[in-house]
Amino acid sequence: MELPFAESWKIKMIEPIRKSTRQEREEWIKEAHYNTFQLAADKVYIDLITDSGTNAMSQGQWAAMMMGDESYAGATSFYNLKNAIKNIIGFDYVIPTHQGRAAENVLFSYLVKEGSVCPGNSHFDTTKGHIESRKAIALDCTIDEAKDTQLEIPFKGNVCPKKLEDAIIKYKERIPFIIVTVTNNTAGGQPVSMQNIKEVRAIADKYNIPVLFDSARFAENAYFIKTREKGYENKTIKEIVKEMFQYADGMTMSAKKDAVVNMGGFIATRLQDWYDGAKNFCIVMEGFLTYGGMNGRDMNALAVGLDENTEFDNLETRIKQVEYLAKKLDEYGIAYQRPAGGHAIFVDASKVLTHVPKEEFPAQTLTIELYLEAGIRGCEIGYLLADRDPVTRENRFGGLDFLRLAIPRRVYTNNHMDVIAAALKNVKDRAEQINHGYKIAWEAPLMRHFTVKLEPIK
Repeated sequence: MELPFAESWKIKMIEPIRKSTRQEREEWIKEAHYNTFQLAADKVYIDLITDSGTNAMSQGQWAAMMMGDESYAGATSFYNLKNAIKNIIGFDYVIPTHQGRAAENVLFSYLVKEGSVCPGNSHFDTTKGHIESRKAIALDCTIDEAKDTQLEIPFKGNVCPKKLEDAIIKYKERIPFIIVTVTNNTAGGQPVSMQNIKEVRAIADKYNIPVLFDSARFAENAYFIKTREKGYENKTIKEIVKEMFQYADGMTMSAKKDAVVNMGGFIATRLQDWYDGAKNFCIVMEGFLTYGGMNGRDMNALAVGLDENTEFDNLETRIKQVEYLAKKLDEYGIAYQRPAGGHAIFVDASKVLTHVPKEEFPAQTLTIELYLEAGIRGCEIGYLLADRDPVTRENRFGGLDFLRLAIPRRVYTNNHMDVIAAALKNVKDRAEQINHGYKIAWEAPLMRHFTVKLEPIK
């Protein structure tokens, strides 16, 4: 008899979580202006708003933290991190930052100017925000197949080569880099194939344009290459990672995801020009070059996490849990971006709340309904997150409208996944009664979803 799949770790410490009543949750979400980002964490039962910084670190990481060197300049912890990045990814130049958006802010302060055009595959919220706040354009060149949530293809996060080359022909002198997000979060946590990475590199070389990876979940991308792409099934994750980054000139990294730390990030590059241009912005915005926005103990934990989480067993345990939740949703007929991504399930709100018009934000409505149902906090990745068009100031309704359920690494059990699936089924079963969504009462001009205030439409 074949043994069932089991986690590659055991639990050594637990954190209690509190259940609540429907009446309490109705009051709390109203006080939060119907924005789950504004909820206090102790008012949440199962927290899936993000997998960023919410993971359970390993004993190796906790041990490394005790050896952190907090020297202002030249800390050994920095060199531990730098050596880990060199060994695993291959880049020589490293700038630590406190998280991924800080890495973008530092690097883009040097590279992105007013009028720049940055083509790539579905820029995530902070990436798009850092580009558009500089009066530049984040141009989406994702393959069209990503828009069909029920289509099953292995690499839905790919860049469309034709869209990319057309963009370069049109905007050549205004393009500072091509950005490839691995995995493609906005498209549903979908991976990018090695073949596509090579195609992007070939186009970049043709027009002499650098390639930047948004690398928050690069290890999960490598896992999907190993399990889905012919010719890579016998390669290790570390071998695949090293090959992926051969085709990039640099990277920004939110280490709070695939390096499994609570705080941290970095810029790494093979280009001395990028390093020299960005390092002064680091000193102004983050800190001295050998700590950036990080302390020594967190740099140590990051170095260990990069090593541990570029091993197959760690990645498989996490991705199998996402697949487990996907299978439960299949049983209940709940539509999501298929196939299941690496870090989250992206529920297709337009196929669940069919009576809520897009102008009333179906995915945000579903997010709120799931919280009211069971105290589960998800995150809208859709029309609210898309912000307004910077020129017309109209809401952007052209993309996908998802409720993202991001699964923190090594935090919840499959029993929790069962609760999530059952709660979503309960919402789906009463979807006919949900005819209205929400309207915006107040919003920030950029990245509004973090702070937006909403009102229910009666």
